[in-house]
Amino acid sequence: MTSKSRFWCLICLLFLGVAGADERFPQPAELQPDVDFWVSIFSRYTTNQGVLHDNRDLGIVYERIDFEAGQSQRARARRIAERRDRLRAVLRSLAGGKRENLDAEESRVLTLWPDGVSNETLAAAVGRVRYQQGLKDRFRQGLIRSGRWRSYIEGQFRELGVPIELAALPHVESSYNPNARSNVGASGIWQFTRSTGRRFMRVDHVVDERNDPFAATRAAGQLLAYNYSIAGNWPMAITAYNHGLGGVRRAMREYGDTAYVDIFRKYNGRTFGFASRNFYLAFLAAKHVDQNADQYFPNLVADLPTQFEEVALPAYISAEDLTASLGVTAAQLRSHNPGLQATIWQGSKHVPKGFEVRLPASLFDTSMADAISGIPPVSWQNEQLPDLFHRIARGETLSEIAETYGTRVSTLVALNGLGSSNRIRAGEELRLPAAGPAPTVTAPPPATPPATTVAATPPPPPVMAAATTAPTDSEEVDEITPSIMAGDLPADLPRTTQTALLSDPSDYTVGEDGSIEVHPLETLGHYADWLQIRTQRLRDLNGLKFGAPVEVGHRIRLDLGSVDAKTFEARRVAYHRAQQDSFFRNNVITGITEHVIRSGESIWILSLRQYKVPIWLFRQYNPELDLHSVRPGTVVRFPVMAARAES
Repeated sequence: MTSKSRFWCLICLLFLGVAGADERFPQPAELQPDVDFWVSIFSRYTTNQGVLHDNRDLGIVYERIDFEAGQSQRARARRIAERRDRLRAVLRSLAGGKRENLDAEESRVLTLWPDGVSNETLAAAVGRVRYQQGLKDRFRQGLIRSGRWRSYIEGQFRELGVPIELAALPHVESSYNPNARSNVGASGIWQFTRSTGRRFMRVDHVVDERNDPFAATRAAGQLLAYNYSIAGNWPMAITAYNHGLGGVRRAMREYGDTAYVDIFRKYNGRTFGFASRNFYLAFLAAKHVDQNADQYFPNLVADLPTQFEEVALPAYISAEDLTASLGVTAAQLRSHNPGLQATIWQGSKHVPKGFEVRLPASLFDTSMADAISGIPPVSWQNEQLPDLFHRIARGETLSEIAETYGTRVSTLVALNGLGSSNRIRAGEELRLPAAGPAPTVTAPPPATPPATTVAATPPPPPVMAAATTAPTDSEEVDEITPSIMAGDLPADLPRTTQTALLSDPSDYTVGEDGSIEVHPLETLGHYADWLQIRTQRLRDLNGLKFGAPVEVGHRIRLDLGSVDAKTFEARRVAYHRAQQDSFFRNNVITGITEHVIRSGESIWILSLRQYKVPIWLFRQYNPELDLHSVRPGTVVRFPVMAARAES
């Protein structure tokens, strides 16, 4: 055995020993180069550096690129494109069979591949050259920031039965930056999307708990525990956090529940892109660096947690009155209560009744509870201020906004003079019904004899009050960040896959035979609308009599002659997202309870009457259960629901 062979045997034995030490997070030897790649991204290359690599075999790293600090994104993108084009040309030459008279670049690239690499392999690699930005400086800052919440995260995860090692996930999601915002609307250190966040937290225009590391941590633990209960193992539960449970279950059905190498290497789901394939592997790398921080970042000192007091407000109160009464600045209140939305600081909304205000105990001579009890009665309000305007957030749709304020899309269109496409943009303000119609601009009748015509000046629209204070130098401002998995600059940026229904394990895809599984809330009429065909065509295709309902869990065939499968799936998912978002605007999941089915019990009656859970949500917690053949003794799970607090 050569010295090189002995070296790799030693590495494999070492790896197997580590893998055996924690079977919850397996690291197959075939995927070790991928984990090593992410370790280097987190600990070796800064954000002013990066590498060009093969996006399937991360062990193939072609070259490192260094940039000057402050260099524009356009200049960086241009240089990346030039080097990538050069590498692609080299790979094409080698794929054409060239193995002799190689120049220095061709020789260097060829040696990166195993001996005897085929022309077909090299040809496939031409389209797989990808750039990944380094993240060493971000990871270091994340390690420092994580000290603020680490003990809380581990305590919550222990309580929920979630491995505390999953506290490394925010390194992958946000670098522990509580102000991180993604271009697809994900927010906070745990990067919850709005739809997923609403299941476990309050997410609206007054309070957005996704931005509160404490509230979001509890929600993340609940989501991870739920993912594990469905997937049955942590690699797939973690992958589902990024890709969604529906896609993960499809991959597991195709390759096997624990066929991690095949899933991450071979599964070609429609939205299972680079980020989803690598999410678990990046987590393993982040966990390794996190647990060995002294090795990778010597002399690093993490932030210390703050000792807080929390008190629930007995009524509504303005931010101005609250800060004055407590003797704190608006910046202090805002910094420690990041869930409060801009509407609070602009003065268009009160801090809501029941909101748990959090402030450092060191700010009070006695206690915050005493300070709040001493607030004069005149400062408290019995009702919330009405909504006049809404600032559009990333990822919001007009129908979602209408649902939030209990109005119609047509009303918002009329009030805001929107065009026929009803297109809206993040950052714009929408006038709401309580504000009344927009002022009409009219011109006075011309004078006789004609004189210079002056258009009447319309009254100015109501001005939103400025924020009480601007962020100070010590405060962090919102940072629009792509996923830590994103590599190339904006001109060519593969984003983290964001499925519309991340927490829904249902399969909304069309099978290869053109059939679908029927889910709750669906009818033949829905399918006909999405397919743009007559309902009778579906009855004929499936041998259904007039008036016969489709049964949940059964499969029916579709006619895809007018609409393709991708369009049908998009319309289907949009429908279910709207239904689920509507439900979670008024309800929140607080836990899970198990029920043993007794003789004579009905799932429908148990769900709707006893546990007050819609069938579609019950099915999400029991996706493998056949609703039509439930036997006594079967253990089923119901989510525990609670009504949302008032705005």
